Amino acid sequence: MDNKRKNILIACDSSHTLLEFRGKLIEELVKGNNVSVFTPKISRQQVKDKLESLNVTVYENKLNGSNVSIFSDLRYIVQLYQLIRDTKPDVFFPYTFKPVIYGTMVAKFCKTACITPMLTGLGYNFTDGGKKNWLVTAITKVLLKVSLRGNKGIRIIFQNRDDYKKLLKTGIIGQKQQAYVVNGSGVDLSHYDYSEPDTLNISFLMISRLINAKGIKEYYEAAKSVRHKYPDIKFKLIGAFDNNIDSIPLDLFSKILFDDTIEYIGQVDDVRPYIKNASIVVLPSYYGEGVPRCILEGMAMGRAVITCDSVGCRETIYNEPSGRNGFLVPVKNVTALVLKMEYYINNTTDIIRYGVNGRHFAKAKFDVDLVNADMLKIMDVV
Repeated sequence: MDNKRKNILIACDSSHTLLEFRGKLIEELVKGNNVSVFTPKISRQQVKDKLESLNVTVYENKLNGSNVSIFSDLRYIVQLYQLIRDTKPDVFFPYTFKPVIYGTMVAKFCKTACITPMLTGLGYNFTDGGKKNWLVTAITKVLLKVSLRGNKGIRIIFQNRDDYKKLLKTGIIGQKQQAYVVNGSGVDLSHYDYSEPDTLNISFLMISRLINAKGIKEYYEAAKSVRHKYPDIKFKLIGAFDNNIDSIPLDLFSKILFDDTIEYIGQVDDVRPYIKNASIVVLPSYYGEGVPRCILEGMAMGRAVITCDSVGCRETIYNEPSGRNGFLVPVKNVTALVLKMEYYINNTTDIIRYGVNGRHFAKAKFDVDLVNADMLKIMDVV
């Protein structure tokens, strides 16, 4: 094993993920290596300050990860080529689709020794939602296949086994390629403290971008149905209205804003106070998640869960009766979602019991230190 300091370049499509999803990993990487990040412009000063305190070199770009723009993508490719050519990283770690596709292609061309692309979920491209934008989906699949194939230095990282099997089945990757599955991005159990949920004033909380595939409509309709029968039950929603090809319709957004079905909180910098004040965390997503971070945060803080039996989401539910931490419901099934919400309303002791089980499950499987230990091995920097 080579113990010299390595130059590590991280590429992402959203600056807020650098600390929220990769902060603990970056802290581990900088202990024995030189770390740089290639990121869209960082608007939050605390993110800049933290990266500076860690001696992370920051290179900014104008990539928009959510929208299709040939000009923007070409400019990104050129900038990344110049950066890799000039900095000559020993390890290149891109995550999310555009950095993975374009970055892996460029890093292969530049003969980077170790390339570790991480797919944090397959999103719309391998779900029914992709049919609405079939051309973009088709192009994405072709580019993904071209970028990931044909280089022994590529170590592909998945956050759930379903995504790995899907890319094998579709021929995007081959059996002989180096591929690894880690348990999501992990969750920092020291940051998300356990607290006992309120079972006297029951409230449900959803944390998500306001896009269709996250199940916003299903959450709204379930809330409306439950509140008709149990008017004192509260429903809350955290998340930004996303400028995305799958943004929820404006009429639904208007209902969320102006009727009293859901308390819309918007985007927040720290979800912990809101999880602490919630009884149950809900995510009826069929998006194609890696492992949804909001569910892990809820589990870490001792919250019972309802989520969908869909890729990534199903990873967060422990189904054995002795350690059950929540429920899986079929995708787009409002009736099933309502039934599980009513179960918690009528079985309040399970809100606490499932929450305790969730904390234990998070510690056993999703502890960020366990996940990062796997990541360091894959990146060959331990």
